[in-house]
Amino acid sequence: MKATDMLNKVKEVLGVELSEAPVEVKLAQAELENGKIIESENFEAGNEIFIVTEDEKVAMPIGEYKLLDGESLIVEEEGIIASIGAAEAEEEVEAAEEKEEMNYATKEELAEVKEMVEEIKSMLEPKEEMAEETENSIKSEETTTKTVYAEKEELSTEEPVEKIKHNPEKETKKVMNLYGQKRTQTTYDRVLSKIANLKN
Repeated sequence: MKATDMLNKVKEVLGVELSEAPVEVKLAQAELENGKIIESENFEAGNEIFIVTEDEKVAMPIGEYKLLDGESLIVEEEGIIASIGAAEAEEEVEAAEEKEEMNYATKEELAEVKEMVEEIKSMLEPKEEMAEETENSIKSEETTTKTVYAEKEELSTEEPVEKIKHNPEKETKKVMNLYGQKRTQTTYDRVLSKIANLKN
């Protein structure tokens, strides 16, 4: 059974008729201020967007871009439009946010900051005490090393001690038991004795 026959049977069982003509999706194109051409199915938030190059389409990197017609395009996730709109409206919103940030701190906020500073100071006090203790222990160690060196110098100024010499004990000769000394010597024994220069 051929592959096309199998596909036809599957189509009959499912009751699906596939059209032979491929469906073409037309993508809208726009141009950025820097001259790059971008392409999207529809220039609306949530749609995919690509940069058209000579060889392929590349997903649009994260950032804010301005189109030739003056609209602003924001991409927060690579290849997906976050928002599109007039650039002036966004600048007004940013200016309003900056004005809000310029407000002075209230008394309540200052009180909170003071409390936080006091907490930090209270946390640092035990560390300062520990630092003082370590300094004291270091000083005490220095005094003990000084006293040890002083004692060492005192001991070195005392009269010198005579060196100990090794007193070897009297050497004892080892007694060798030579068995078979009184037997008659063979030619082999005489040769070996001459080699060893033994006196019998």
